Amino acid sequence: MNYKETLNLPRTSFPMKADLQTREPEILAKWKDMDVYSLVLQKNAAGPRFILHDGPPYANGDIHLGTARNKILKDIIVKQKTMCGFHAPYVPGWDCHGQPIEHEVEKQLGGDRGDFSVGEIRRRCNEYAMHFVGRQSEQFQRLGVRGDFGNPYLTLKHDYEATNVEIFKSLFLDGLVYRGRKPIHWCPHCKTALAEAEIEYEDKVSPAIYVKFPLLDPLPGLEVEGPASMIVWTTTP
Repeated sequence: MNYKETLNLPRTSFPMKADLQTREPEILAKWKDMDVYSLVLQKNAAGPRFILHDGPPYANGDIHLGTARNKILKDIIVKQKTMCGFHAPYVPGWDCHGQPIEHEVEKQLGGDRGDFSVGEIRRRCNEYAMHFVGRQSEQFQRLGVRGDFGNPYLTLKHDYEATNVEIFKSLFLDGLVYRGRKPIHWCPHCKTALAEAEIEYEDKVSPAIYVKFPLLDPLPGLEVEGPASMIVWTTTP
């Protein structure tokens, strides 16, 4: 069925009635069978392009309220642009690396983690991530999100990793990569480095004090009459 044929579909194809728990999946299945995503891309092929660069969710579990809201809001934007005549393809993706996935796999291994090689743990992380790529893909589509779910971008694909290496090389050749000194947070439990965003500080109430340091000699340019001091404030003294 092409786009013009869809215009001739009877308006009563999906009559409004209750039992949405049954009707809604039927409607979504009908749209998927029609391949509405490809049809709207064909319709707007000559229109101005609009690309939404979607920061991917972690493939480390079922979707939750946060990931659902994120994806639905982006889907609304893409569909609105499509209705305004833009050629707006949407390619979903998943972050398949990182501590959240490793942490879930290590919980499955329990105290036996030390009995597995690094290669075996990575293989299990790969399987775990791909499992939830499939799960989340089904769940997002169940919410009505429309896109090229048959060809998502995954950070564990070799061509994706190769592109990262190429970009890093170009940054290095441009002199933008250098060696310096920076504190790295380390998790003794997970035995891995942590990003600053992963650090959570416990609330703590401590006394605060102001301290006055008298100046032994006047500072150049600081013209005051009589003794002068520097004031500092600190907590957890």
